[in-house]
Amino acid sequence: MADRPNIILICVDQWRGDCLSIDRHPVVHTPYLDQMALGGARFGRAYAACPTCIPSRAGLFTGLGQRSHGRVGYQDGVPWNYPVTIAGEFTKGGYQTQAVGKMHVFPERSQVGFQNVILHDGYLHFARRRDRDYALVDDYTPWLRQQLGRDADYFEHGLNCNAVPTRPWDKDEYLHPTNWVVQQSIDFLRRRDPRKPFFLFMSFHRPHPPYDPPAWAFEMYVNQQMPPRPVGDWVDVFADKLESDRPDAPVGRIDPRVLQRALAGYYGHMTHIDHQINRFMEMLHEYGLRNNSYICFTSDHGEMLGDHHMFRKGYPFEGSARVPMILQGPSDSQIHHNLRLNDPVELRDVMPTLLDCAGLQVPSSIEGQSFLPLAQGRKLAWRSHIHGEHVVLGQSLQWLTDGREKYVWHSATGREQLFDLDRDPQELHDLSLQPGTENRLNHWRLLLIKELAGREEGYTDGQHLIPGRTPRATLTLR
Repeated sequence: MADRPNIILICVDQWRGDCLSIDRHPVVHTPYLDQMALGGARFGRAYAACPTCIPSRAGLFTGLGQRSHGRVGYQDGVPWNYPVTIAGEFTKGGYQTQAVGKMHVFPERSQVGFQNVILHDGYLHFARRRDRDYALVDDYTPWLRQQLGRDADYFEHGLNCNAVPTRPWDKDEYLHPTNWVVQQSIDFLRRRDPRKPFFLFMSFHRPHPPYDPPAWAFEMYVNQQMPPRPVGDWVDVFADKLESDRPDAPVGRIDPRVLQRALAGYYGHMTHIDHQINRFMEMLHEYGLRNNSYICFTSDHGEMLGDHHMFRKGYPFEGSARVPMILQGPSDSQIHHNLRLNDPVELRDVMPTLLDCAGLQVPSSIEGQSFLPLAQGRKLAWRSHIHGEHVVLGQSLQWLTDGREKYVWHSATGREQLFDLDRDPQELHDLSLQPGTENRLNHWRLLLIKELAGREEGYTDGQHLIPGRTPRATLTLR
């Protein structure tokens, strides 16, 4: 048992798949994640099939697709009663299992298989109720109060958790939630049982809003020239949802000065996290654990960040649905260095991959696939496509992609969209209305009908897609 490798899953929240400087992002600087990628494999077509926090984490924790874990939209207060989870399998396999940071499960203290959870979900309106002390469902808040010696709160700067207003962190940097997650993770390295391998889930709330990085990180970007946000020739699709005044509008045109600061806050969070991850990695080395550890870095979903006048997540478009994915292993892991792969992977693949890295059996119920062989340069049969969806703006946006092309179906109207991701990675041009695309549309249409067959919403009769059905955020599991 002592010979088994340690497994570290680093999850960030709302980090776009294109925001790594190793992939030539024009603005953001992530030197230490770049270093991780240089020493491992990264997947350029990794996706969150249901790109908001709760359904994404259901896929991440269970290895199941959305039809099986039942979460196809964002809905608070639904209990997490999954019998098989990634943490549970590592615990059964003799690992010491620890989660630090954001979980976003319900009830909030559910351990979902971990032996111990040190919790901070960020500002959750559902959980922050004045009829109870928020410290009952959060460990960062009482720690913060211990440090400051008063009734402190991380919301004292007044920035909302889904809005674009931005300002630097209002306290000492060591008090920031990002630093806290790393400090608690380092403390776990100190107090772990040295006779056992460990599975550590290090889960950051940022770069999810509030956009409140430390001042130095904000100042790195606030005066930097930003490329214009991409706006597709199809944005009329959501014209009736366009707002200009709400700071948390899902679709809107905002003041360029506000957007500049929001971008600086978002990118500042990323560089701050990047440096703190390096802090953890150096401590892992100091404890003599680096050479016997697999590290996987990913995000639960992305952020539209003004692309096509959209913000936040839940959309099928690349800014929202595509996530970073890096896998690095010990020197004998056979993982190729600086390998960039375009095979379509998704969050449900993380559980079988990490169990594979540990040499533990993957339960037969798991629907994801291990991408460890791909990272090792081995050829194997891989899925032809990913099916994604999410209830957003009053309908279900259904989508399919093979990593090279993407098909989108709007359940409210039946509108279809088609994008060539190879030639048009920013999804500027909807090909669905162009001559000569009907065969491609029909190909994807038939695949979506197959994916949705028998679903309770009635999106298909098995022959056709049926618009106008009432969407559901959570499916009835049988």
